[in-house]
Amino acid sequence: MKTLLLTGVPGVGKTTVLRKVADVLSDRRLAGFYTDEIRSDGERRGFRMVCFDGREGVMARMEFPGPHRVGKYGVDVAVIDALAASSLKLEQHADVYLVDEIGKMECLSEQFVAAIGRILMSGKPVVATVALHGEGLIDEVKHRPGVQIWQVTRENRDRLPDDILAWLRKP
Repeated sequence: MKTLLLTGVPGVGKTTVLRKVADVLSDRRLAGFYTDEIRSDGERRGFRMVCFDGREGVMARMEFPGPHRVGKYGVDVAVIDALAASSLKLEQHADVYLVDEIGKMECLSEQFVAAIGRILMSGKPVVATVALHGEGLIDEVKHRPGVQIWQVTRENRDRLPDDILAWLRKP
């Protein structure tokens, strides 16, 4: 099992690091997704899941009603279910799984939780961002045997994409 988890405080650059890795690996067969902030007038209003197969959907917005909330955001669990089920399915052709992120919003989806479990057991390389703090799956993945956890900081975030690519090349 080859799993690398990137963690750090919100806003430190975890997603940016993962997206830079994805850009360099554009010639490889990637599976997974990254999250993209939805902003309006300089304020973060929500999050979009963008899959490496080109599909995307809005997973959370301040304006979303309903029972599923994380902080000030309403979470559309059906969007996470649908995108996680397809972007994280076990694929023979996938070279690397990139997942941004294993966080509180995503963990509201049973499809997401199950898919993460499957890909972590698959033996395929996985690079994922994970919330710094959390229970359930967030805590479980950090304590899996063989998992490496790297802290993203303002001081190391610019060199981390190269470090991750070197980590992926190791047998």
